[in-house]
Amino acid sequence: MKRVTAIVRPEKMEPLKDALFAADVKGMTISQVHGCGAQHGWSEYVRGTEVMLNMVPKVKFEVVVEDDAVDALVDTIVGAARTGEVGDGKIFVAPVEEVVRIRTGERGASAV
Repeated sequence: MKRVTAIVRPEKMEPLKDALFAADVKGMTISQVHGCGAQHGWSEYVRGTEVMLNMVPKVKFEVVVEDDAVDALVDTIVGAARTGEVGDGKIFVAPVEEVVRIRTGERGASAV
């Protein structure tokens, strides 16, 4: 199994969520986050002094899927989240060693 983490623009949250449900993703975790990268933030003036605000608001999606579903999931995320501009985000894919459903004690793929 793999955990696919996507960091995307806030305005892409609903379109991406809808695309994931349409792709039959059973569950996801969505978090409001802040970060910085190539987008570099923006400048504002506070009491006459220019201040660089480099922590840009983003949305983080986390989904756990079987290994053979990763490529299709990444394609779905890219298709829903891409604008072609700096700041579209990143996708990270990492292995998941174990999953346990707390309610039933199920382990592995059946716990997802």
